[in-house]
Amino acid sequence: MRLQPHNLYDMHIHTHFSGDSKANPVQIAQMAIAKGLAGICFTDHLDIDYRETPGLFDLDIPAYQKEIALVKEQFADTLPIGWGIELGLQPHIIEENKKIIETHSFDFVIGSTHVVNHVDLYFPPFFEGRNEDDCYRQYFEETLINARSEVDFDVYGHIDYVVRYGPNKNKYYTYKKFADIMDEIFRVLIEKGKGIELNMAGFKYGLGHAHPTMDALKRYKELGGEIITLGSDGHTPEQIAWEFEKAPDILKEAGFEYFTIFKNRKPKFIKL
Repeated sequence: MRLQPHNLYDMHIHTHFSGDSKANPVQIAQMAIAKGLAGICFTDHLDIDYRETPGLFDLDIPAYQKEIALVKEQFADTLPIGWGIELGLQPHIIEENKKIIETHSFDFVIGSTHVVNHVDLYFPPFFEGRNEDDCYRQYFEETLINARSEVDFDVYGHIDYVVRYGPNKNKYYTYKKFADIMDEIFRVLIEKGKGIELNMAGFKYGLGHAHPTMDALKRYKELGGEIITLGSDGHTPEQIAWEFEKAPDILKEAGFEYFTIFKNRKPKFIKL
């Protein structure tokens, strides 16, 4: 169960404060120690104006902050723990998301596109009666709008997230098909001093690769991208550090010598 090398941090983890998880933060911390992680960051969901099931991804931030503070204290001598958030970005809720960040002292903020035109990509209606590539492009177009917004996140989550849920997933998907718009997303993020994550849940969803693909990772690095965090996107203790043993080699192949963690919204680079 122990990972090698054991200097890795899982920076994308969900608990029972997320509408799609029942995980206990203490059990997650215990699992992180058992797997040899150097640290973790909790990043529970907040998706404002989530219309599929209203309120499902509302986040009780005061209760969340209080419980994670207790967990941090419990594991103070054994595991560094960060307090973060995964914000669901949509163009019409920019001001609401900005206020959340400005009024809370998170260690780390992930910005993600889960919803396009008020429809969650997780559900089949987003794809029904439409060309799959057109759906994917619409997702990337929305991601570009969100990346350009004034919401002050630290990294953009699972950049090619949409391929988890397409009718054919990644069977016909390649970075090259969408290189024009993906490159522009990368340029915007780099110019703004933002990063991306290597989200290992792609393996969990049977894609055979992390998010994003190797070609996209290499291009991000080629364009000058340096900030890259590691995340399992885990929703249960068992999913923590999912396939992390593969992460150093993936990053090295893409040209990275370091990965990134955040504390008090400040990046720290750790050598692979």
